[in-house]
Amino acid sequence: MNRMVFKNGLLLLLLSCFFSVTSFSQSVTGIWKGYFIAENGEQYKLEFQVKEGETFSVKGVSYSYLDIRFYGKATMTGSFVKNSKKFRIKEIRTVEVKSTTGGGTCIMNYDLVYSRSGREEYLEGTYLGKQEVKGRENPYEWGDCGHGTVFLRRVQSSDFYVEPFLRKKDEELVTTRRDTTKAPPVVIRKPPVTTKTTTTSTVKTTPKGSDPGPKTTTKTKADSIAKVNVPVAKAPAKPVINTPLVLKERQNELMKSLVVNDPDVTVRLYDNGEIDDDTISIFYDKRLLVSNKRLSTSPITLKLKMDEEDTDHELVMVAENLGRIPPNTSLMIVEAGDQRFDVRITSTDQKNALVRFRYQKPKQP
Repeated sequence: MNRMVFKNGLLLLLLSCFFSVTSFSQSVTGIWKGYFIAENGEQYKLEFQVKEGETFSVKGVSYSYLDIRFYGKATMTGSFVKNSKKFRIKEIRTVEVKSTTGGGTCIMNYDLVYSRSGREEYLEGTYLGKQEVKGRENPYEWGDCGHGTVFLRRVQSSDFYVEPFLRKKDEELVTTRRDTTKAPPVVIRKPPVTTKTTTTSTVKTTPKGSDPGPKTTTKTKADSIAKVNVPVAKAPAKPVINTPLVLKERQNELMKSLVVNDPDVTVRLYDNGEIDDDTISIFYDKRLLVSNKRLSTSPITLKLKMDEEDTDHELVMVAENLGRIPPNTSLMIVEAGDQRFDVRITSTDQKNALVRFRYQKPKQP
């Protein structure tokens, strides 16, 4: 008996180890596009093309550009530790630079974290800059040439030349990955057909002018009792809100379910990536709150009221357009009392993004 228990325990331990290792096996090989923001608030576009090697190693190239004033390409090397999702990579040297501002160039050291929300994949973190020196030892420290924040999202196509290490084997590394920007087919949900069952008696009608014949009625004791009117207290009915057409015809994909301990909830929505004229409308419990509002670095702010405990409330983001870079992406920050939630939102012209709220009173200590 003890031997069997030991074997079963050993099997469970091996299975738990297996799942802990395999539960996060995502590769960062591919193309990542987004931006970095310097400490002075200036925003540069940024693109990585990277490939994983053995023993956590990563190599690649970076492209950074600021409209027509600056463009640079640099080679990179680093590491990606899957268990911690830490992605660290630094630029070795620039191989192409075009600048109308003059001066030297900087290379960057990136400290990022991999994350995933639905089908979307992200690299986020910070960078430190160091002035580039070629042909001799570099005397500068990381951070001497600025610092800031970085946001990247996995994409399927590059704005530049796709590197050979991503085009090997007939480009299988790039083209065989599922296209996350392609929306799923439209799902039109039809209301179920229901048959009403009534307990009222059938009334026969006869043509005008005809003799309906003598009426025959049979009174029973039950009929006499049924005629006594008993007052019934009914709860006031909630107003019925018709579901807007855009919520019927598009698929409503659940992004997150949140439980809040404060009935007063503040929601802020930002463009999550390059500011590319993404425009949304917002519905709360089928009511239109925001219509055709452009996402930007300034938030769209909503004040929501969770008026019933243990009742689900639904906030739906509808993409009015996909901007210049599909799909329509946004970052939602939710604050309720001391609680804070970050939710990444993705919507298309065929799929709405749904966030579900439920209010629960905090437990008394």
